[in-house]
Amino acid sequence: MASMGLNIEETKAVERFRASVVEPSMTKLVILDFWAEWCGPCKQLTPVLEKVSADYAEKGVVLAKVNVDEERFIADQFRVQSIPTVYAIFQGQPVADLTNARTEGNLKQMLDQLLAQLPVQAGDGPAAPDVTPLLALGEEALEDNDAERAGSIFVQILEMAPDNAIANAGLIRALVAMGQIEQAEQLLADLPEALAKEPAVERARTALALAKDRPQDDELAALRAAHQADPADMDAALAYAGGAFAAGERDEAAGTLLAMIAADRAWNDGAARAKLLQIFEAIGLEDPWVSAMRRRLSTILFG
Repeated sequence: MASMGLNIEETKAVERFRASVVEPSMTKLVILDFWAEWCGPCKQLTPVLEKVSADYAEKGVVLAKVNVDEERFIADQFRVQSIPTVYAIFQGQPVADLTNARTEGNLKQMLDQLLAQLPVQAGDGPAAPDVTPLLALGEEALEDNDAERAGSIFVQILEMAPDNAIANAGLIRALVAMGQIEQAEQLLADLPEALAKEPAVERARTALALAKDRPQDDELAALRAAHQADPADMDAALAYAGGAFAAGERDEAAGTLLAMIAADRAWNDGAARAKLLQIFEAIGLEDPWVSAMRRRLSTILFG
């Protein structure tokens, strides 16, 4: 509602309306009741509005009342011709005329329809912070192999949104990348059951499982030497690929597995392809590196 060209009293009315109706309606569904002390039907409707708004408070519904005698300017903006007049307001705009809903059942039916269509914030708490930009930064840091920075970002997100599945998964993956396997395992174990089943967390679980096979430097060197001594030895190649990925050498791991698939895709019931797909899942199918490797895999399988 604009305030340009208004006198002082009209400007104050607009500010009161913004505070009591417009601002709450940014996240809530506001039942806006225009009434007056002398209005008999208003007095009959008031208990219904108050009861239903209380019943629906946890669903994000609030009641705001405008006395047309005291706020004539606001009533005029809504072109109120008679009272009671009742509107549903969301994000500063009328979304439904509730005036004819004079019974509790009718009003609840109309509210149910609106709540099914609008992104109304349930409950009385503050809106959840938008952590989307920070999540993107954390993922970018992981892609750049800057696990320490990624971990710091995900910790910051979890301080604001502790139940964010992507942030919890990101921190687990960052800990894995830093070689802090026990801390990653503990974080995963402490997650609530529902959160632990989220796809992002399952992806982190896969990354953790792969990383637990991380060999010592001399063990990895031995695996590499065994593979290089006999590249046709599939068992040695698979062992080296697993060790290389766990050690952070994903190019070596993927290259070895792709070569195995090209040589004999059916070996050991497709073990090389299964391991490669597990690696893709751990890194994330949307990762550019994974996309490039999947193209190489498609060329081998279908080219």
